Amino acid sequence: MLSLMVYSSYGDLLYILVIAPLVCLICLVLLATAAIRKRSRQCLSTLLTLVAFLAVSGALLKNEGALRPSIRWLLWSHRFKAELMAQENPSNAELKHIEWDGWGFPGAGDTTVYLVFDPTDSLAVAAKSHQPGKFHGIPCNVPRVSRLESRWYAVLFYTDERWGEQHWNCGMND
Repeated sequence: MLSLMVYSSYGDLLYILVIAPLVCLICLVLLATAAIRKRSRQCLSTLLTLVAFLAVSGALLKNEGALRPSIRWLLWSHRFKAELMAQENPSNAELKHIEWDGWGFPGAGDTTVYLVFDPTDSLAVAAKSHQPGKFHGIPCNVPRVSRLESRWYAVLFYTDERWGEQHWNCGMND
């Protein structure tokens, strides 16, 4: 589950639709087999395994939104930092940024999260407030700013908004 969570923004769907049902089916078959053979210890251990699997899976799925960025940042921050710092400084007072994460479905739109380097740490207040808004150095109104570490932020854009594209709710046409 953790590897699916880290490597794919759609890992939760694969897990819910394929992996969890398969593991549950296997455990239920093993439980039924042990019950038919009247092996109470094997029944108990299989049942406890199934309960533990479901409890841990549920906790991971419930907290995926917080765990995924933290784990990705822990594993690959050096790579993302190097890529972003290799960019030239923007000339239009925007903050340096690269695409950090994204998801979406046909017809529903794409959602993008940008990794942003803020040398003055001005986004710290936005990250603490958890309020949507228009923040200095970001061209659009955004629903969420999350702090990864000092001066490094994950900025969630609204669905179908992209950094630098002009849309009706991006704030660039006001």
